[in-house]
Amino acid sequence: MTQSQGSIEWLVSNGNLIFESLGILAFAVSGLLEAARKKLDLVGMSMVTGFAAFGGGTLRDILLDRRPFFWVQNQYWIFIIIALCLLSLVFLRRRHLALTERAVQWPDAIGLGIFSAGGTQIALSAGQPPMIAVILGTMTAIVGGIARDVAVAEIPQVFIDHRPYAVIAFTGSWIVVLGDSLAWPNFASLWLSAGVIILLRVLAILRGWKLPTWRL
Repeated sequence: MTQSQGSIEWLVSNGNLIFESLGILAFAVSGLLEAARKKLDLVGMSMVTGFAAFGGGTLRDILLDRRPFFWVQNQYWIFIIIALCLLSLVFLRRRHLALTERAVQWPDAIGLGIFSAGGTQIALSAGQPPMIAVILGTMTAIVGGIARDVAVAEIPQVFIDHRPYAVIAFTGSWIVVLGDSLAWPNFASLWLSAGVIILLRVLAILRGWKLPTWRL
């Protein structure tokens, strides 16, 4: 076996782990930035970052009765979260990044795509029907952000900014269902679904797309 073949096999066998890890890191960064905007201390930053990174996946696993939870089975994530918060205290203090609401939205968009697709795939693998799988995938993606915003005493942005968020996650997650029905390789449907969701969310932010609102 050549070195390139070995690398490809390693990527295939560990693809789901890499995929979920990217989503956790993206949501962790969004939680970290939001906590930094609120000027929380290290403990507060770690808690908010953890809520953002693990909240949606934990609720999904509870509903699917999956044990142990991802972050319990892989305890190193706790140390990664703490390390990120410690590093951020130095990095952000030197003003390498402006702590704006927009800064939080970019990693959040990445996490939205990855967690929507990944959550849907996990639900399908657990034998859930397509609609339930897509709903669980959407919940996986949005609950972490809701927990993050509630923890810093904000009304969750998903409820008040009127930009499509859950709608995008719900729509893009059907690509995973399509791929499953057509027997696509898991990695193909996951990355395609995540890419479409991320692209749509970024366009919604840049172009200011709005959902219809109630008019009194």
